Amino acid sequence: MNAGQGNIPEKVIDAVLEQHDIVDTVSRYVHLTKQGKYMKGLCPFHSEKTPSFTVTPDRQIFYCYGCGKGGNAIKFRMEIEGLSFPEAVKVMAEESHITVPEGQGAVVNPPNPERERLLQAYEWTAKFYHFLLKNTEHGKAAMDYLRSRGFNDKVIDQFQIGFAPDRWDTLVQFLTKRSFDLHEMEKGGLLTKRLDSEDFLDRFRGRIMFPIHDRNGKIIAFAGRILGDGQPKYLNSPESKLFNKSRILYNLHQAKPSIRKLRQIVLFEGYGDVISAWEAGVQNGVATMGTSLTESHAVLMKTMSDEVVICYDGDRAGQAAAMKSIPLLEGVGLSVRISVLIEGLDPDEFIRKYGADRFNRQMIDGAVSTTKFKLIYLKKNHILLEEDGKIAYTKEVLPIIAALPSSTEREVYLKELASELQLSFESLKQDCNEIRQSMQKNMPDGDNNDKRWNNGRHKKGQVAAPTLLPAYHTGERRLLAMMLQDAEAASYVEKRLGDAFNIDDHAAIAAYLYAYYAQGKPPDISRFMSSLHDDRLEKTVSSISMMDTPPEWNVQELDDCIREVQKVPQKRQIDKKKEEMINAERSGDFLRAAQIASEIIALERQ
Repeated sequence: MNAGQGNIPEKVIDAVLEQHDIVDTVSRYVHLTKQGKYMKGLCPFHSEKTPSFTVTPDRQIFYCYGCGKGGNAIKFRMEIEGLSFPEAVKVMAEESHITVPEGQGAVVNPPNPERERLLQAYEWTAKFYHFLLKNTEHGKAAMDYLRSRGFNDKVIDQFQIGFAPDRWDTLVQFLTKRSFDLHEMEKGGLLTKRLDSEDFLDRFRGRIMFPIHDRNGKIIAFAGRILGDGQPKYLNSPESKLFNKSRILYNLHQAKPSIRKLRQIVLFEGYGDVISAWEAGVQNGVATMGTSLTESHAVLMKTMSDEVVICYDGDRAGQAAAMKSIPLLEGVGLSVRISVLIEGLDPDEFIRKYGADRFNRQMIDGAVSTTKFKLIYLKKNHILLEEDGKIAYTKEVLPIIAALPSSTEREVYLKELASELQLSFESLKQDCNEIRQSMQKNMPDGDNNDKRWNNGRHKKGQVAAPTLLPAYHTGERRLLAMMLQDAEAASYVEKRLGDAFNIDDHAAIAAYLYAYYAQGKPPDISRFMSSLHDDRLEKTVSSISMMDTPPEWNVQELDDCIREVQKVPQKRQIDKKKEEMINAERSGDFLRAAQIASEIIALERQ
């Protein structure tokens, strides 16, 4: 269940929905194409190759037939940006210059003063470390090092780079003077405890400090690079109330505008790479937090972009990490290319050695396809001057080429392979076709066979049977669909059926609708959804509202549906009577059995 609307006035919610058209809201994240009265696109919430994500402009809602997510513009922002209901309304109100009354909508349910204190502490700590770097003797060596790496004052200020002196209590004293609770600061990852006592110590010492921001620009953690020799080279803040490294991307808060404009992300391994690339004009660069790429990272990237260029270090470890990242990114529906850095350089070294223009031209624009990268990567495992090496390499790469859906692409790579290995193109093509046929035999139908939820799974040649709902279930859905469009239809159903729906969720939606219309509100599916604050009911309403119903309700159709709904209790009563009759016959009470039989006949006539 979602957080409720808190104390945000209803008129603010209505104004937000009025100002944020569903098509405009969704189009910032999803490429939509018009299909009749609907707009369709690839769902941003799950991986698919055939669009099942639908936006209905006249009803101001979205619904995905693949994963079942649905709702209005507020719900979409909640899902896509991980916001609570009050947060989403507040953000959208600010974007449209709608005033949220003081103290209303600011409370996220429930208020978390400890989190607010931690955010304040991180912000002040970042300013403190930045000051120490730029204005004190402590920071001189760190400043010299940064300048030797090509970081100028402008970029040091922009990324708020700082320095933590090699002392035990610099930050302890700073936070104590500002009356922060040191136990909270330790839990939040800024301080640590001495092993043999209860004394608090600075977690970061003798390190260049890179603040880590959440997507809204609030500082939630640090990465500290050691100055000089020592291990670990990089030290991250521990996971805390604020910081989950598997969901955070470094520099996302600054890169967002460029990412949305280009629909592309450049993914780096290190903070220094992101900063150097920014100076070189690549302002859509982000990095993971010194950890492997996770599915959460991939899903987050898919909400903002269509393509990821992986720009990892050119050494063996960096290229192995790039290889591992490909299936994760492609698995959520992203297009992927990889930069192949020469001479084992990392991106920062490449920019310093060859300059920004060549980096942009070769490493970003010239990034290769995943197939090309896999061929380059696997080649390093084999000695191609030897026959055994050629055969082993061919066995490894042919299944990769065979899996490509485009015959033109397959031919291009096979010709390259034939030329490089001095083998017959025809024999390679024959082997490739055999592997492809074998793959197709073993592959179930459906768009995305790695994802069991995507478009069903069934054996080749078989069509998955549609799930037929019982007549009463369909009847209830049709009733609700007509009630959502017309207050008089809802009034008609309320008088004749009330809350006697057989499906609990349908009964709840009907009750909310009766209450909604009782307040004199007009039919508006998007606004009605904002009154529910229940994920499951919102999804159900989204799904029901996608049903085709006549433009105007008529009494006969409502009566037909009501009859189907009312049959269910009677049918249950008949089944119960039949069971009683069988038991009476078994016990030899034939008179009782005959009486029950006549009751059953009367019920069936009804």
